[in-house]
Amino acid sequence: MEYNFKQIENKWRETWIRQKTYKIDIDASRPKFYVLDMFPYPSGAGLHVGHPLGYIASDIYSRFKRLNGFNVLHPMGYDAYGLPAEQYAIQTGQHPAITTEKNIARYREQLDKIGFSYDWDREVKTCEPSYYKWTQWAFIQMFNHYYCNKSQKALPIAQLEQHFAAHGTQGIDTACTEELCFTADDWAVYDLKKRQDVLLNYRIAYLADTMVNWCSTLGTVLANDEVKDGLSVRGGHPVEQRVMRQWSLRVSAYAERLLNGLDQVDWSDSLKEVQRNWIGRSQGAEMTFKVKDSDVEMVIFTTRADTVYGVTFMVLAPESELVAQLTTPAQQQAVNDYIVETKKRTERERLAEVKKVTGVFSGAYAINPLTNEEIPVWISDYVLAGYGTGAIMAVPAHDSRDFAFARQFGLPIRQVVVPVGETPSDPQTWDESRDSKEGIMVNSGPINGLSVKEAIRQTAAHITQTGIGRVKTNYRLRDAIFSRQRYWGEPFPVYYKDDMPYMLDESQLPLTLPEIDKYLPTENGEPPLGRAKNWATADGYPLELNTMPGFAGSSAYYLRYMDPKNDGALVSPEANAYWQDVDLYIGGTEHATGHLIYSRFWNKFLFDIGLIVKDEPFKKLINQGMIQGRSNFVYRIKGSNTFVSLRLKDQYDTTPIHVDVNMVQNDVLDLERFKAWNPEYANAEFILEDGKYVCGWAVEKMSKSMFNVVNPDDIVDQYGADTLRLYEMFLGPLEQSKPWDTNGIDGVHKFLRKTWRLIHDREDNLSVSADAPTAEELKILHKTIRKITDDIERFAFNTSVSAFMIAVNELTSLKCNKRDIVSPLVVLLAPFAPHICEEMWQLMGNSGSVCDAQWPIADEQYLVENSFEYPVSFNGKTRFKLTLPLDLSSGDIEKAALAHEESQKWLEGKQVKKIVVVPGRIINVVVG
Repeated sequence: MEYNFKQIENKWRETWIRQKTYKIDIDASRPKFYVLDMFPYPSGAGLHVGHPLGYIASDIYSRFKRLNGFNVLHPMGYDAYGLPAEQYAIQTGQHPAITTEKNIARYREQLDKIGFSYDWDREVKTCEPSYYKWTQWAFIQMFNHYYCNKSQKALPIAQLEQHFAAHGTQGIDTACTEELCFTADDWAVYDLKKRQDVLLNYRIAYLADTMVNWCSTLGTVLANDEVKDGLSVRGGHPVEQRVMRQWSLRVSAYAERLLNGLDQVDWSDSLKEVQRNWIGRSQGAEMTFKVKDSDVEMVIFTTRADTVYGVTFMVLAPESELVAQLTTPAQQQAVNDYIVETKKRTERERLAEVKKVTGVFSGAYAINPLTNEEIPVWISDYVLAGYGTGAIMAVPAHDSRDFAFARQFGLPIRQVVVPVGETPSDPQTWDESRDSKEGIMVNSGPINGLSVKEAIRQTAAHITQTGIGRVKTNYRLRDAIFSRQRYWGEPFPVYYKDDMPYMLDESQLPLTLPEIDKYLPTENGEPPLGRAKNWATADGYPLELNTMPGFAGSSAYYLRYMDPKNDGALVSPEANAYWQDVDLYIGGTEHATGHLIYSRFWNKFLFDIGLIVKDEPFKKLINQGMIQGRSNFVYRIKGSNTFVSLRLKDQYDTTPIHVDVNMVQNDVLDLERFKAWNPEYANAEFILEDGKYVCGWAVEKMSKSMFNVVNPDDIVDQYGADTLRLYEMFLGPLEQSKPWDTNGIDGVHKFLRKTWRLIHDREDNLSVSADAPTAEELKILHKTIRKITDDIERFAFNTSVSAFMIAVNELTSLKCNKRDIVSPLVVLLAPFAPHICEEMWQLMGNSGSVCDAQWPIADEQYLVENSFEYPVSFNGKTRFKLTLPLDLSSGDIEKAALAHEESQKWLEGKQVKKIVVVPGRIINVVVG
């Protein structure tokens, strides 16, 4: 029986589905292990070979843990809401649900072909009402809770109402949008609308005016990663900054816990650092600067209160409400023009473009609270309204952006600190990179001559005592904007009464999407849901017209996998108590900030309200690298339809043209397919080398435009799923990016054929021996067991493939077909190549599925080295190798070396002058 991979793989795919091999349930008798892949968005293009990399790695580890006795939860589902489906609906009129289901079916077909061990009974789709019911439920809980800084957790909003009724705001310490001050008597006279408005200031899910990325063409708010260079990534439409009333989640309340939680998880240091930088904790002082001839006050936050003596100007964010209050009439037009320009740049671009300094003078002056000096107030988009207070004191001698701004507009630069042992530099030539916290203060009033550390302490104490400021901890992390002006998303469980938001009763969930005539905003600018008929409660109150963003459904999907069919809870106490958290999470670096921050926030909130048992959702996280495309090129002689082969191209004036890699094999072009590929090339002529057209190549991003996208279906059809799985791992270390190159795939496929032949004779008949293994065979097996076990635990899958190849080569050379050797070897290989291993496992007479076999244990007795292969040299040149027992004396080693038949031709006619023996290393015979 030959290795017919198509027949074998089809057989076992159907068998696994029929027998529900991968179905998993709670089993208290076995330890749990939860392996999770990052939620895929099913695009119309389907998978290319780069997508399965992380899935294959997680599948190998899932199968490995199962073979080691763990009850493994390994689910898959779809992040099914998204702008692409909605845009397609706008263009074609087809409901986005139809597009999405078609894309999901395509993904499922491709995933099944690769042989993943997913429990498809746990599949979830974020667009299904039975799923997003629990996203809506979680939103209601967030609306009905506030964050108490004292207890460091979310508490019911009803408790805050009780406090207000008894004490007003006295004694509260909560996360809020702005600090309010009122008494119990004030609260008593507030009407219902006023009270609801006050509570929005504290709710974890709240409604507020927020700066957003608005795309009028798409008619929706866009996330930062959906905007590039002032244009929408999808469609390239203009995007501007706009203040809109939006739902937000108070993620910032959890900033400190999000930071501290990183110490509890097994993530890479680089990933943790990305998270820490995103959260951006900084300790400093908040100070008030009065504006000259005005009642306006500017509140700023600084980590270096000591440098207040070096302030030479102030800067406001263009969006700050203070801009309108303090801009003078003479500067009004210039300020208005500047604000129009800044709306074209996203906040991310403004933060990233360090060298692009722009600004405009407001005409106003602030008063330095420590020196009483008048300081000009400028407006610049390098300051953001959502960070800190939206205003800064600029100390150009000690901040790179302030320095660049001062240089650009000719503002003073005043040095206030120098490194120890140096003298102050000329401010006009000061290099801000030389600033050091290990410095001394100069020209700095009462703190002149102090160390920087002491100067910070004394200044902070002074501003606190004088009442001009306070010590404070700030975070860069901002609240998550949670509204989108789209149709294809989770509806909010919100209705409006007297213009105030209220939550639907939980019994009314899920609130499903209504049918609408088209998927565009209404003529008066309302979101698409404004087109729905009777979009209101039974009492006639209007429902929210916005929908939730994409990350709403992906923030807690890992919890739903634990209990996907439960209609009474997101996850039952029993299921969560058993599965608890994700033991291994694998996904791309593109989720290093947004998704992971939001998921961790969502998890911590659910932990606070007692729904789940773990504060952190993802115990270990690995970012797989990217598989890049290997592009191919043909070389067209300019002004002709003639193409010249790679090594001859320098003889002509040519233009390189990307060519579809699927018509190239080992860099050799299929000429007929090329001519049929494009009518322009139908009559093409070719200048060949050795009768072949050899293409050039380069490593680039895998992209349709570069014709280097490789469909995994094609690889599976040509080589089989097991070859694809092994080859993706063989390309290189999991966490590194590497190019896809089909030139090496033949070697992996030949390895599988060689493995198959271990139990088949030359005529492809089954040939399995029951004989006892030799010591040499046992050594090969147990060396491989130890190596593969260690590699899998370290996620070094690429070296595992090499180890398998070595083992099979060694066993082949020994003509080993013994069941006691090949069976455990098949178990080792099964996580990598499950189809062929399942077939071989059955052919060798083993019972049950190889998926449920027992992982072999390396027996050290077979790994003890009792012999050594000596290189035997004559006058320093190695001539042959000789295996001898390690316990031989030097004399016996000499005798054995000289007696060997290979030695005779090197000794002929020569005299042995000396023999150098280093036991366990070398034998060198000196002759003359």
